[in-house]
Amino acid sequence: MGSILDHAEQAWNGDGAGHPWRALNVLEEVAPRTWFASSFANMAAFDTDEGLVIVDPGAKNNARVKFEQLREAVDRPAHTIIYSHGHHDHVWGADLYQADAKERGGRSVQVVAHEAVPARFERYARTEGYNGVINIRQFRGGAGTPSWPTDHIYPDTTYAQELTLTVGGERFDLHHARGETDDATWVYAADRKVLATGDLFVWVVPNAGNPQKVQRFAGEWAAALRRMAATGAELLLPGHGAPIVGAERIRQALEDTARYLETIEEQTLAAMNEGLRLDEVLDRVQPPEDLAHRPYLQPVYDEPDFIVRNIWRLYGGWYDGLPSHLKPAPDQELATMVASLAGSPEALAERARALAADGNLRLACHLADWAWLAAPDHEGVRAIRGDLYQWRAATERSTMAVGIFNTVAREMGLSLGEGPTFSAQERSSRAPKESE
Repeated sequence: MGSILDHAEQAWNGDGAGHPWRALNVLEEVAPRTWFASSFANMAAFDTDEGLVIVDPGAKNNARVKFEQLREAVDRPAHTIIYSHGHHDHVWGADLYQADAKERGGRSVQVVAHEAVPARFERYARTEGYNGVINIRQFRGGAGTPSWPTDHIYPDTTYAQELTLTVGGERFDLHHARGETDDATWVYAADRKVLATGDLFVWVVPNAGNPQKVQRFAGEWAAALRRMAATGAELLLPGHGAPIVGAERIRQALEDTARYLETIEEQTLAAMNEGLRLDEVLDRVQPPEDLAHRPYLQPVYDEPDFIVRNIWRLYGGWYDGLPSHLKPAPDQELATMVASLAGSPEALAERARALAADGNLRLACHLADWAWLAAPDHEGVRAIRGDLYQWRAATERSTMAVGIFNTVAREMGLSLGEGPTFSAQERSSRAPKESE
């Protein structure tokens, strides 16, 4: 086996080194005429008699590397490029294949995606600044200068629910699903029994919660996973992480992930139907215990609490059930009142430090936030708040929480280097630098 398939075996057995999304940065033939580029976000390429069919050509920073690797491996132009969805780590590089095809004097390369992808690109253009800010917060602990490219290559062929492409006499079935995004496509190369999932399967707890991004769809995601499991695929090529080899393993991974999401959604809806507040729902819902040790269901990117919040938002809106939160006082006004009751912002910050020392970091961070809002320039308050959030980040596993908490610590003046600081369990398995 090559390095990618060796890594796939290690990942399945739970003994792969590093983060589940560890990039090998190589392109290898993982099945006859089927190529896979292992990077932060992966690329799949199918060599057909009529040209290459490529799923997710690359990110802004690596599309050219993948293009050159593939051109060296297979001296054939691209026929079709498929975007599995519109996230930035998947949709760059089509121009390289279009230029190559033109240079060879061949047909133009068609770019195919779900019909919602163009709307996503347009939304990105409208929220360029916001996306730049949350990107460095989520992946870099607040370090760097916000940036967000908007010069997308739009698809020239879109579809609504299903589309079958025939290229080189082979069939490629495209299916729409709503999961991490509303524009997702999974591809089944039926003649090869190869499944390209995009980000509908990514070797971690599904990104169905992400606190800084738009709506996710846990229930529909689970349904798509079960549809993929029913294909009988013998090779799974994911959007992130290693391939999965073998029909039984593929079925298990997809059905386990579906049940994980279904269980969280069912519990959340049951609690909502009882009229519980959001904080009570969060306290009650638990993912399936028997799946906790699956190597492909670890909460190192997203986590169950965030998934619950997204399910609540989908079915119940943003009101969390506590009436003072419906039309609340400004945060700074509330903080000033709490600090006054505590005696001073400094006293409130010291109480936060004491709570943290007693092991109650969650409550401590509330007090630290109030102290800072009441006295945002007070050096002692800032130092305590920064220390608490750096400490909090070191106790977390998910990229989402670590990035946000480290950003606060950085904003308070702590120096965290140029990337997120991870807990002891995760420092040997650094989370990804950039994506959604």
